[in-house]
Amino acid sequence: MSATKAATTGLNATYGFIGLGHMGYPMAVNLRSKIPRSARLVVFDTNRAVSDKLAEQFDGVEVANTAREVAEKSATIVTVLPRPQHVQSVIRSMLQPTKLPLDGLDKKRLFIDCSTIDPGTSGALAEEVKFSGQGDFVDAPMSGGAVGARDATLTFMVGASEELKDRVHAVLIMLGKKIVFVGPQTSGVKAKLANNYILAIANIGAAEAMRMATAWNIDITTLTDIINSSTGRCWPTEANHPVPGIIQDSPSSRGYTGGFATALMNKDLHLALMGAAQAGFEPSLGRVAHELYCEVEKDEEMKNQDCSVMYKFLGGR
Repeated sequence: MSATKAATTGLNATYGFIGLGHMGYPMAVNLRSKIPRSARLVVFDTNRAVSDKLAEQFDGVEVANTAREVAEKSATIVTVLPRPQHVQSVIRSMLQPTKLPLDGLDKKRLFIDCSTIDPGTSGALAEEVKFSGQGDFVDAPMSGGAVGARDATLTFMVGASEELKDRVHAVLIMLGKKIVFVGPQTSGVKAKLANNYILAIANIGAAEAMRMATAWNIDITTLTDIINSSTGRCWPTEANHPVPGIIQDSPSSRGYTGGFATALMNKDLHLALMGAAQAGFEPSLGRVAHELYCEVEKDEEMKNQDCSVMYKFLGGR
């Protein structure tokens, strides 16, 4: 199903976007660029300045004063928010205090949450939306970072029912290049947390290996070439190298700015551990990694820098 077919007239041709942060803003830019010119994009962020910036950048963008206003004016709403409590607050504020208007809609509202949250919260919100009779809620967290958000090359991991797949795909294909339907609702966030669990541990491993190389007087570039053609190859050594100057456009080469903040990495690791415990499994490496990330977070500067700052932190120790 194409985006043009999905959007017809009135509310059916209106998209909502909530959360214009590091990932959300470029995603909203891509959405506005790819939906029909006649369609509207209604946006909201607690930082009004970023919403106004988007409206100045594009025609057909309307700035809402509340999340509820976005829902009232949109048939499809995408949320990209930092933490479970933010998603919970926004979804509930859209559903209350009265039922959303249905005039102008030819199908249920669709709430697509691209945030990385825990399965428990995601499942509970899906039930609340369903019970309220005001729409359908699907989880669709993404991978690919800020570059993927900018270039619309994100991978989405989706938890949705069979009947929603075409509609969800029509929206997400405008924001990424790969949409994987993992299973029923909550399957997407579970897959994302498993992925980020690996990343959190690999990030530490790469940083420690580079510290070993420094202590052993091994050339970092040479070691990186070896690793990336050997069994140690991983995203932190290929794309997000922890040592400044090895990859010119990596966060480490920009003073660890941009990228995936240490605090958010630790948040995802915590959610993965929590979700695993709820399912009756107790991971071991993740708990040690979580303790280390908590140490890094005590540094007010490093907690907001890209997670590859782990290399700098280990050097300080």
